[in-house]
Amino acid sequence: MKAATVKGYGSIAKVVVKEKKRPSPGKNDVLVEVHCSSVNPKDWKLNKAITALIPDVGFRPFIIGDDLSGVVVEKGSEVTEFDVGDEVYGMDMRLRTSACADYASIATSRIARKPANISHREAGVAPLAALTALQGFKIAELKRGQRILIIGASGGVGTYAVQIAKALGAEVTAVCSYRNIDLVKSLGADHVIDYTENDFTNNEDSFDVIFDATSYESAKTCASLMQQGGLFVTTFGQSKGFSSAIISRLFPVQHRTLAVTVESNTDDLNELTELFEKRALKTVLDSEFSFGDIDEAYQRSMTGRAKGKIAIKVLESNQVTRK
Repeated sequence: MKAATVKGYGSIAKVVVKEKKRPSPGKNDVLVEVHCSSVNPKDWKLNKAITALIPDVGFRPFIIGDDLSGVVVEKGSEVTEFDVGDEVYGMDMRLRTSACADYASIATSRIARKPANISHREAGVAPLAALTALQGFKIAELKRGQRILIIGASGGVGTYAVQIAKALGAEVTAVCSYRNIDLVKSLGADHVIDYTENDFTNNEDSFDVIFDATSYESAKTCASLMQQGGLFVTTFGQSKGFSSAIISRLFPVQHRTLAVTVESNTDDLNELTELFEKRALKTVLDSEFSFGDIDEAYQRSMTGRAKGKIAIKVLESNQVTRK
C-alpha cells in the first residue's frame, strides 16, 4: 500500500509517499480504507520532527497522520460494535494511527460512525481539531450564558471552537485578523476583535473563559480580560502555552490555566456527530491536496495562514482496488 512518511534527515526532510506493508488489525482494532486524512500543526511539530531525527537508511518507523475518515474493510476477532462496510472517522494521538495511508489500523475505542450528512473530506479533517475544542470546553465546564473569548478563531481548532461554544449556549467573542471577520461571524461569533487593529489583550471587556487555540498567549498576558476566578484554556501547541500551564499548576494564581490534552474516544466523537447531523457544526476547508502533494500540504500548514482545515485526499476517485 501507499503511505506518507519522511524522506531525508533533519532540516531537509520532506514528507513523501512510499510503499509500506499493509497493517493487520489487532483483536480490538478495525482496518480502515482511508478516504481522507488531514494535516495538523502537531504533524510537523512532532510526528515529522521525530521521524526526521532518525537517519534515513531505508527504515522509518512512523507513517504520518492522525485524522482519518474511511470504510471498515477488516475487523479484529473481538470487535462487535463495527462491521465491514461501516463508514467511520476518528484519530489516535499516540503516533499509532498512521492515517495518511491507503489503510490504517485503529482501535474501535477511538473511532465512531461518520456523520451521515457530511463527506469523508469534511469528516476526515475534523477529529483532532474538533475534539480539542470540545474537550477544552469540557475541562472548563463551559456553561450556557457564559462569556468566552476564542483566540485564533479562524484556524483549524478555532473554527470548530466558535461553533461548539455557540451550540453550548455561550456568548462568543472571536479574535482573528480583518481578513477573517466575515468567516467567524458566519460561524456564529457574537463579537469579533481584529487583532491587527489593536492589542486585544488590552481590551476592557471581561470573560469567564479564554480559549487560546494558538497557545501563543498565557493567563498572564490575558489577565486583564478575565473575570475573577476566570479560566484560561490553552491547546498546549506552543512552548508558551505549555510553560504557562506548568507554572499555573506549580504556583497557583488568581486565574487558573488548564491545558487540553486531547484524546479521541467514541463518546466525544458521537457528540460531534450529533452536532454535524443537526447542522450546528460544519467543517471549514482551507484547501485540499492530493496524496502525492502531501509535502505541499505541510508547507501550507506551516505558514500559519490556513483558514480552517487542510485535507489530504487519500482515495482518488479513479482508484478501484488497492494493495
